[in-house]
Amino acid sequence: MSSKDKMLITGGHPLVGEITVSGGKNTAVAVIPAALLCNAPCTIENLPDIEDVHALIDILRLLGAKVEYVPECYMRIDASTATGCHVPYSLTRRLRASYYLLGALLGRQGMAEVAYPGGCDFCSRPIDQHLKGFAALGADIHDRGGVVYAKADKLVGNDVFFDVVTVGGTINVMLAAARAQGTTVIYNAAKEPHIVDLANFLNSMGAKVKGAGTDVIRIRGVQELHGCTYTVIPDQIETGTLMIAAAATRGDVTIRGCIPTHMEALTAKLLEMGVRVTENDDSIRVRPQGIQRAVNIKTRVYPGFPTDLQQPMTSLLCMAQGVSTVSETIFEQRFKHLDELRRMGAKIKLMDRTVLIEGVPELYGAPVTVTDLRAGAALVVAGLMAKGVTEIYETSYIDRGYERIEEKLRKLGAEIRREPI
Repeated sequence: MSSKDKMLITGGHPLVGEITVSGGKNTAVAVIPAALLCNAPCTIENLPDIEDVHALIDILRLLGAKVEYVPECYMRIDASTATGCHVPYSLTRRLRASYYLLGALLGRQGMAEVAYPGGCDFCSRPIDQHLKGFAALGADIHDRGGVVYAKADKLVGNDVFFDVVTVGGTINVMLAAARAQGTTVIYNAAKEPHIVDLANFLNSMGAKVKGAGTDVIRIRGVQELHGCTYTVIPDQIETGTLMIAAAATRGDVTIRGCIPTHMEALTAKLLEMGVRVTENDDSIRVRPQGIQRAVNIKTRVYPGFPTDLQQPMTSLLCMAQGVSTVSETIFEQRFKHLDELRRMGAKIKLMDRTVLIEGVPELYGAPVTVTDLRAGAALVVAGLMAKGVTEIYETSYIDRGYERIEEKLRKLGAEIRREPI
């Protein structure tokens, strides 16, 4: 898909039925670069067929790796032929997670030249903590002309103290430390599910990673890693988006192939709103139960409320009874979707980093433009709720992180399609 099409949604149709969630985007963009640490073939299963994955394939091939990808089946990566270390902006501009190539290439060969990433433009998302971690392991870091140059004659394990909790920094240091000499201990580490999944993938290749999922992670470096076959976890954020969409349309949806314990922060807020949520071992059912009430939300690092669900949740609250507040504590500028929601009739006021939402009886279809991945999800949710037709432009942002989202929603009864512009 590309930005040369638009998405059209005729709202007012409750979502009903069962759907299976795709593999995790946030895991995929960490695990694929991690395969560079190994000189034997790795097979990765359950990857989502999204633009970020395709961008990483192009990057690995540029570096010299052999990649075979069969969507919805597997990706086979053989990095034994990879000799490159330079990743240009023409490729890094396609995804934010391209900065994981720094840690992977440092760990592989002690040298990386990676242009600053692109992806969603909702804040600066500095990588200073990543670079601090690399320096602690003995890397020499320079920044010239929008490219980060990192070099180390030998990476040596060390204690890494993050000033703030950083998911990207935690992953990048894990990658670099996996083949460093000695033991690295990351303090104030992030605890997200995809960090645990990355640790499990590294360990499947023979790495020695302990403590993932806690705020202290220990990595004992090894000289070599071996190939493996690994299945990534289901997508936590797609699961949450589908849960929110079901609630927004007052539908009855069962999401299969998910991990309910990863969704506890969202489930708690939906229950507080008055939505019925039923969990089984690997499925979640969302259905209506009376009036949906306003709630207050504050984004936090995991296991708190995910920042990646803040925007779609804001759309849901636009028609909740009462006044809701949504406070964003992770990214300071993740509010570009608000103007588009106002075009649809939402009553929203932004005060510093807190959104005040006065619930309205109805939203109305309008032409809207996507500014980043999760803003796109928010506008899809709003379109499903609204009266009339919503036209969504710049759909390529949505394709970065959601695998054929319109097909899944159509299967549940949504009236949604794409048209060329």
